[in-house]
Amino acid sequence: MTDDDHSLNGSPLSFPHDRDPGRPSAEARWTTRPETAADIAAVHAVNAAAFPTEAEAGLVDALREDPSAWLPGLSYVAEAPDGTLAACALLTRCLVGGVPALALAPVATAPAYQRRGAGQAVVRALLDAARLRGESLVLVLGHPEYYPKFGFVPASRYGIRPGFEVPDEAMMALVLDGSAAVAQGTIEYPAAFGV
Repeated sequence: MTDDDHSLNGSPLSFPHDRDPGRPSAEARWTTRPETAADIAAVHAVNAAAFPTEAEAGLVDALREDPSAWLPGLSYVAEAPDGTLAACALLTRCLVGGVPALALAPVATAPAYQRRGAGQAVVRALLDAARLRGESLVLVLGHPEYYPKFGFVPASRYGIRPGFEVPDEAMMALVLDGSAAVAQGTIEYPAAFGV
């Protein structure tokens, strides 16, 4: 599957963070933390640089303005040793069959830090933050070679499906709380996703 095999919000999806195999180099130690107001411009810049268009950067900006989607504390960044932002990842509220869940998108790694573990570090920290908040389910549309390292499996295994056509293996789910019943049904994304 290539990045152009499916699209969201009318543009081809690309996953530059997926090229990060999760092997930090000896010189890279990633500090991860929630985004602050001072990071907004840098988060926009990382997303704009990581993807072929600024669509994902605009998506983050639009999600930040949607109080039904934006969850304070669930936008994370990874800092490079020099303090610059190396990667960022975002979880926003979505619904599965009317039940609250989370959508992981976008995840971006600045080109200078790709293949050095920044993307993996920020995703792991963000998923841990969601667990601590008591969230139970995260969905991601991404490369099936990348996300299983975090525990994601095809969402169809749980009876979860998107409202648009994508390869089954690209729509994935991660159950964060195994004691809770997993919602089933169609995923309802925030309006900013355009689907």
